[in-house]
Order: sequence, then structure tokens, then C-alpha cells
Amino acid sequence: MQFLCRRRRLASTGRRRHRSGMTTETYRPRRSVLYDPASNDKALAKLPSLACDAVIIDLEDAVAPADKVSAREKLAGIFADRPSRRCEMVVRINALSSEWGADDLLAAARCEPDAILLPKVDTPRDVLEPGDVLDDNFAPDAVKLWAMIETPKALLNIGPIAELGRDPASRLVCFVAGTNDLVKETGILATPDRRYLTPWLMQMVLAARAGGLDLLDGVFNDFRDLDAFARECGEAAAMGFDGKSLIHP
Repeated sequence: MQFLCRRRRLASTGRRRHRSGMTTETYRPRRSVLYDPASNDKALAKLPSLACDAVIIDLEDAVAPADKVSAREKLAGIFADRPSRRCEMVVRINALSSEWGADDLLAAARCEPDAILLPKVDTPRDVLEPGDVLDDNFAPDAVKLWAMIETPKALLNIGPIAELGRDPASRLVCFVAGTNDLVKETGILATPDRRYLTPWLMQMVLAARAGGLDLLDGVFNDFRDLDAFARECGEAAAMGFDGKSLIHP
């Protein structure tokens, strides 16, 4: 998936440059980003050998309600041998409005992942409030926030949400398209060419670029169809996405 890397680089330093010309954090490609259920021990055992750019340890959609608490309790062990991980490590928590979200956020913060992925982000407040929690609990500035864009309300508010990317205090650095949830919540027909999703995907691209954020395309559901998967990756790159999120086989 190397062809999905579209971000600009500074060849001499390997650091990212904003439009102002100021250099910021070290550049990290996010071309291939794999969801790994925190409840799946077999999948977790493969983490050290993964060649993707980032792994999202998932506490949300990939974990059954009955397993939510036990999955959260595994986080400390997952991050205990973090020095051996070659990829960026992210934790997707449950929505803060759920019975698990608040405890998920605190548990993830204690592990000091590279980022925490927030689901169901509808407004800027849905990013700012978790950021305040991280600040109040003395999470290092290096712990960033990613935001799922997966609801109609998120698309209506995407401009103000993206603008948080220009404020380092917000911690927001990346959008992740939640295409399956968008299909479900809008009732559109899911087609192989994603014709009905494309206008919203391009809206995400514009907002992410305006806010200086990375942007990941949604998952490809039929992971056994490698040709169709490669085609969708190419389309995402052509649209301006920085990478593709993947589901575990």
C-alpha cells in the first residue's frame, strides 16, 4: 500500500511542514491502518510482526458488549512491550456517551498510546472534552486524538471540527472515515464504486486539508477480494486520502 502515501516531506529532516513554513512533529506515514480487536488474543499475538503503518486497538465495534470490560483490562498488557512495536499504536474507545466510554478514555490515557480514536464525533465539543480529560490527567502532549467521521451531523459540522487541527492544544491530528456507519445512518445504497458516498468522502478531503489533518479512508469489507481492495485503495489515493483503514481477517 505504499502508493497511498501522499503527504509532503522535508527530505533533509523527515519533519512535517505546515503552510506557514514552520516545522512540527516528525512525519509518520499512515498509509495502512489495521483495526485489531482488543478482545482477540490470537490477533493481538501477531502485532509484533505486522507491517502496517498503524494499528488501532479496538474497544468499540469489534468487541461484543459482554467483553468490553475485559478487553479494556488488556490494554496495559498490550502496551507493556511497546518498544518492540514498529507501527503507530492507537486505541479506539467507545463513545463517551456510552457506559464504557469514560473508563475507556482514562485506561487508554494511562497506556500513553500514540493516539486515541474517538467514535461518533458530531461537533467540536466531542473532541475538546476528551482533550480536556487528557490534560486534566496529565497525559503527555504526544498522545494525540483521531476522530471518526461517521454520522450525518459530523458531516454538517466537519468544517469547525477540522479547524481544531490548527490548534495544537486540541490534540486532533487525523480524521477516519466511518463509511459503514454513514451507509447505515443515511440509508444510501452501498455500491462497489461508492458513487453515493463519494460526495461526502470529498467533503472530508476538503475539510482535512483545510485543517491540516491526515485523512484515512474507511474499511473495505470483503478482505478476500484483493483485486477490488486494490482498486478501492487506488481510488482513495486519487481522491486525496492519506491511507486506508483495514479490518482484521
